[in-house]
Amino acid sequence: MRPRALVYGDVDLNLIDGSAIWAQGMVQALARAGCAVTLVLKAPVRTGRLVDPLRALPNVTVRSPHAEGLVATDQGMHPRTAATVLARIDAAGPHDLVVVRGRRLAGRLAHTDLAGRLWTYLTDVPQSAEGFTGQVRGELNRVADASRLLLCQTEELRGFLESAVPAAAGKSVLFPPVVVLPDGLEPRSEGAPEDRTLRMVYTGKFAPRWNTLEMTRLPALLGRRGVDAELHMVGDKVHDDPEDPGYAPRMRAALEGSPGVVWHGGHPRAEAMRLTAAGDVGVSWRHPSMDASLELSTKILECGALNVPVVLNRTPMHERLLGADYPLFAATEDDVVDALTLVGKSPDAYALAARRCRDAAADYTLDAAAERLTRSLAAAFPEPDRRVLRAGGRKLRVGVASHDLKFFTRLLEYFDSRPDMEVRVDHWSALRAHDPERGQELIDWADVIICEWCGPNALWYAERKRPGQRLVVRLHRFELYADWPKRLNIDAVDQVICVSPHYADLTRQLTGWPHDKVTVVPNWVDDADLDRPKLPGAEHHLGFIGVAPSRKRLDLALDVLERLRRDDPRFTLFVKTKLPWEYWWIWQKKEEREHYEEAFRRIRRSPLLAGAVVFDDYGRDVAAWLRRVGFVLSTSDDESFHLAPAEGMASGAVPALLPWPGADTIYDTRWIHDGTDAMADAIAATVAEGRWDTERRLAQSQVRNAYALNEVCRRWTDLLAAEATDAAPAGPAAATA
Repeated sequence: MRPRALVYGDVDLNLIDGSAIWAQGMVQALARAGCAVTLVLKAPVRTGRLVDPLRALPNVTVRSPHAEGLVATDQGMHPRTAATVLARIDAAGPHDLVVVRGRRLAGRLAHTDLAGRLWTYLTDVPQSAEGFTGQVRGELNRVADASRLLLCQTEELRGFLESAVPAAAGKSVLFPPVVVLPDGLEPRSEGAPEDRTLRMVYTGKFAPRWNTLEMTRLPALLGRRGVDAELHMVGDKVHDDPEDPGYAPRMRAALEGSPGVVWHGGHPRAEAMRLTAAGDVGVSWRHPSMDASLELSTKILECGALNVPVVLNRTPMHERLLGADYPLFAATEDDVVDALTLVGKSPDAYALAARRCRDAAADYTLDAAAERLTRSLAAAFPEPDRRVLRAGGRKLRVGVASHDLKFFTRLLEYFDSRPDMEVRVDHWSALRAHDPERGQELIDWADVIICEWCGPNALWYAERKRPGQRLVVRLHRFELYADWPKRLNIDAVDQVICVSPHYADLTRQLTGWPHDKVTVVPNWVDDADLDRPKLPGAEHHLGFIGVAPSRKRLDLALDVLERLRRDDPRFTLFVKTKLPWEYWWIWQKKEEREHYEEAFRRIRRSPLLAGAVVFDDYGRDVAAWLRRVGFVLSTSDDESFHLAPAEGMASGAVPALLPWPGADTIYDTRWIHDGTDAMADAIAATVAEGRWDTERRLAQSQVRNAYALNEVCRRWTDLLAAEATDAAPAGPAAATA
């Protein structure tokens, strides 16, 4: 059955601009990804040039609240009104996902029944510290909490959002602009414009920061250089600037009367792209205040798809897209004129620019967008498994009990997303603090109970579970050396889950539990979320996640760094962590304090370490942080699994481990080194011999095959499916729950 998608943007589809193009692309991509799509319009239809092509698509319904009498005004809907209308439309026939664009709108929908189904596309995010007020941060956190996914246009926006809004981490996925060429439209033919009028093209809105008024001077300025040129401008949305009331009249006058400017007015997108394809060069030169923008202009990509190179500002984002040596970067008016003059005088530069733009646009096709959405839809709406369903097709009732779900969150989300499972959580307020009435309700209801941590929660449920009810306990290193496993009624437990073969063996040895009751399901790694492009210089950056307690051995990581920097001062250690004094139970121990005091003293005093160790705040934005990291270190005395190297591998970094007990049962021995000197020498050789990219790709492939989130979820599904088959029917209390 097709997922039902409701789409709304704070977008007027009577006008051509980037947001209107977003709405078109989103609807088309969702439909191609297999959704039944309903697009709700913000404004009454005054021209069908953007809406009519969508009405013609199969599995797409376009609804106009104004035409249907759902809105009293003839103006575009305010976010408050839009939220009410969307809730009303959904109530008449609930949708599986609700794709919305606009921060204020999403903030209002966060308080409605649509919360949890929102796929929020965020672009209107303040991109400076001044604009990121407490009120804005709070609103964005509420939006993130209420959203199933946050769709981000660029990697830069995703990283910024995750660092500023903790709730966004793990929910942010890329949805770049979509470029769809109209049927029958061919890209511009190869070859530079020579011995004829140079045709420049701009499509979009006319606004001060878009430099559109300044663009109208370009034909005259080029004429002074002996270059015959025309500027073709497409669009009819002229910005009214409250700070400059005279802007709109001046802009219209320039469009109508500037020498060499041809104003085509507003057109359907297909016609606008045909006019672009007839041009020689696109102009996307903007005010310097927009250089820090985290958004990518759709116009640049459209030009690229049409084989039309673009003059645009040099920014880190544009350099990543087109290369630092792209020949048509420009900052000032003189730069723009120089670049446009180059177009006619250097066929090689023109060909290079066209090729770079064309290659860049290849990643932004409708097929690429549909593929991204297909992956997200598959994760959000897994197929049901007949093995999991109970008699009569009833969903399997899964209860989860824990005081701390930080290592279980994504599994819990996965169970909750499955159409064959129903999930309830008994959240203990502390390790030993529990509401027994809530626990009894879970016992009365659940077919299977999972205790995350083998602590007091496992003891409580093992003593009270119903006959035939399944009980699964997930055991970590923390509990193994406490007394809870010794007190656990193992006969009442159906399965004990350990995250590594070494700790499974150790658990059996220390507890004497039956061999077949202890099994291994590894920790998960969200490989899709972590797989992000590395930043320049990452091959010289070491990463270390979490320094406490002292058995994590920050001191050994410093040994590695010192040895590397003796020969190459580019190596730097980035440490993402809470500081040890933030853990009172660690800082109260004298030996722990002494360990860290010595490490920090050494960092200050060592000539090789001073300025080479960067401490970053602990937070959920690990995926964004790992973009700068080329090697992830694991120098611990012991670990049950140690997720950091696996996360590093998924991000495209090379793992480097010391041989703590059991490391070779989790990671390939090629990544395990006998000591800090051997580790440093291996890192140096990997970089010096040009093997870093090959090694990191191998590591990434290994972690995907073994610990990818979907693989670990599949193993949990298999485990619960087997138990569902073996389990006795739920008791009377469950049957009536």
